[in-house]
Amino acid sequence: MNQLEKEQYLREYAILKAQGKPFFPYAVAKDAAMACVVLAVIISLSLVLGAELGPKANPTTTTYVPRPEWYFFFLFEMLRVIKPPSLVPLATIGVPTLGLVLLFLLPFFDRGPERRPERRPIAVATFIVVAGAMAFLTYQGANAGSPFAVEMATPARVTQAGGATLAEYTVGKEVVASRGCLACHKLGDNGNAGPGPDLTHIAARLPRQGIARTLVNPTAPMPSFKNLPPKQFAAVVAFLGQLK
Repeated sequence: MNQLEKEQYLREYAILKAQGKPFFPYAVAKDAAMACVVLAVIISLSLVLGAELGPKANPTTTTYVPRPEWYFFFLFEMLRVIKPPSLVPLATIGVPTLGLVLLFLLPFFDRGPERRPERRPIAVATFIVVAGAMAFLTYQGANAGSPFAVEMATPARVTQAGGATLAEYTVGKEVVASRGCLACHKLGDNGNAGPGPDLTHIAARLPRQGIARTLVNPTAPMPSFKNLPPKQFAAVVAFLGQLK
């Protein structure tokens, strides 16, 4: 914007400002009226529909999986990405605070008078990166499965076989979920993607004999499962051996 355009802009702005109405009380009154309408709608909905409270808390359960509200899903997913306990403060405090500081300082970096998005690359790029990252992490956090349960659908061939095959598959799935395997492995939407490999289709890469050998003599830091009761060990091998 050159000097002539700037002067023309200031003249037009002064004319429009003289024709307008002061912020107080006109704009304040409109905002207050709209706030009252929104508040009345929220109160009416809470009285008519009630609040979703969920089941009563049980302090003795060991299977409850806490989940944050949807607007914290991005932070929830960030904690899943940054795994080392020593870096938890960085994930919960450092990264969000740094993002807020950068957004706060954005007007000081991008001081151009242009209002068109294509002429403000810094502001637009910052918005796209921040909004895109938060949207992606929110989606990932919303779709993250429980770290204490395997929520995969039973394969059709196992269901059709029924009987002992289906029972062994079900027991194996429960043992895998209860033995902490999902802390290092991913099964469908459940568990963590590392440090162990993804087990969603493990049977396509490794036969049952290989799965059994790996459970008995694994690579560190994976613990050995040779001390599992024989029926549970066989059920785990049968379960993993069906994941193709």
